Amino acid sequence: MSSTPSAFTVQVQGAPAAVLRLDPPSGAKPQPTPILFLHGWGVSSDLMKPLAERMAALGYTGIIPDFPGFGDTPPPPTAWAVRDYARWTLDVMNAMQVARAHLFAHSFGARVSLFLASASADRFDKVALTGAAGIPTPKPLVARLRLHLYKSFRSGLRRIGADGLSRQLGDWYSRRYGSADYQAASGIMRETFLKVVNEDLRPVAAQVSRPTLLFWGALDQDTPLWQGKALEKLIPDAGLIVYDDDDHYAYLRRHTEITRTLDHFYRH
Repeated sequence: MSSTPSAFTVQVQGAPAAVLRLDPPSGAKPQPTPILFLHGWGVSSDLMKPLAERMAALGYTGIIPDFPGFGDTPPPPTAWAVRDYARWTLDVMNAMQVARAHLFAHSFGARVSLFLASASADRFDKVALTGAAGIPTPKPLVARLRLHLYKSFRSGLRRIGADGLSRQLGDWYSRRYGSADYQAASGIMRETFLKVVNEDLRPVAAQVSRPTLLFWGALDQDTPLWQGKALEKLIPDAGLIVYDDDDHYAYLRRHTEITRTLDHFYRH
């Protein structure tokens, strides 16, 4: 018998937050520590439900919030950094009366988890990250030169009072060279995206004090495998599992393997 998600709207920092809770079905032996599932950028709690349902069948309660700006949770009031999302996540745990949890997080959710498992380690037991973002990808020389010329030219336009041309140039550059996530975002969320992707979380990763398991697709183009290997070295107690024929969304296709591995990891 599968678990049916319960949808909650809780007040967090003066605004509504959408949270799914999956309880173990009747007959499953309840595990003492719930799992907090944190989704990636541009998606919602929906992508975490399939794995959370499988873990619920093994006795784990799943808590899956929609981050501010995604799913059914409204955007933050101002442009947030990763640290702000981490504080918000702790407040969600408090609102849902979760004192301590395991973590499972993907991509942007893993950025948040690095802060949680370092600055608030007492609230967490085991940490599992997949396709974790947080280590900047070096830009090629051509891209660095292009950005430098763009900023210089746009600054020059503003100095001579050509603000309209400056805005047009900015819009053109964004359309031509902005990432898909940048293009999809607007307003506060675009400003938030720029703050988030420019944060180098290597110093934060080095402060993670909880046992950590990393899942990675060798074909990942969003967070290349070298970043997973770097995180394994940075996090004091970390292991890395690599799927040779999978990519950034390996966790969506490897439910059976990941469920079995997580169950063993969280129990021992």
